[in-house]
Amino acid sequence: MKWQLLPLSEQVIVITGASSGTGLRTAKRAAHRGARVVLTALDESDLRSACDEIRADGGRAICVAADVANPDDVKRIGDTAVAEFGRIDTWVNNAAVSMYGKTFEIPIEDMRRQMDVNFWGHVYGSREAVRQLREHGGALVNVASGLADRAIPLQGVHCAAKHAIKAFTDSLRMELEKDGIPISVSLVKPASIDAPTIAADVILRCAETPTREVFATGAAELITLAGPAEMRPLAAVAGLAALALGALAIANRVSPFEPSRL
Repeated sequence: MKWQLLPLSEQVIVITGASSGTGLRTAKRAAHRGARVVLTALDESDLRSACDEIRADGGRAICVAADVANPDDVKRIGDTAVAEFGRIDTWVNNAAVSMYGKTFEIPIEDMRRQMDVNFWGHVYGSREAVRQLREHGGALVNVASGLADRAIPLQGVHCAAKHAIKAFTDSLRMELEKDGIPISVSLVKPASIDAPTIAADVILRCAETPTREVFATGAAELITLAGPAEMRPLAAVAGLAALALGALAIANRVSPFEPSRL
């Protein structure tokens, strides 16, 4: 099936987790190229600041404070975007929370919250995107990571959510293709060390060019190429563990949750 996606300058784009990081960079770069952007995140103060920055630079943007783990909030995002701009052309699921620790030590309620945001937030966003795009077509971009293909220590639930996002995205794509629904479904896989600008450019390329799955940079691909632990030298596994332990050391100085992509 072939999709005809609009040039970015003619699009209305919804971006979750848009108050900082990759989400904010994506929104800024899209607005700079003429797109009308709908920013959504949990923290209303940060979100309004982000919208003000875009508007001050001449962009067209609105903000919707919402929790992507709440399906009613996600529907409100879609309805608000259509009420303001008339339609949606691309929906980007980017919201996530980070948490570091051993899977047998992290409180269950924290693990559930991470899965609710990182996985179910993508599910709710994808379903809303289909509801809004199924008649006129468009693009759905789900942001996972290189950890959608393998796991590392101290981020068990995060890895599980990314694996789940990949499987869900693949299934959704096949279902839409079978039913002839003209929605391009992309999976973008950045790495945690990737610059937000690089990831943002890849996301926006998916908004204009139908793309099945893409690594944001070589760093994410290297994580995947490390392969199953039993198939690789111990040094490779030790290297990944060292990265995870470094992340844990940083996490010890901040909150267990990093809400910047909510």
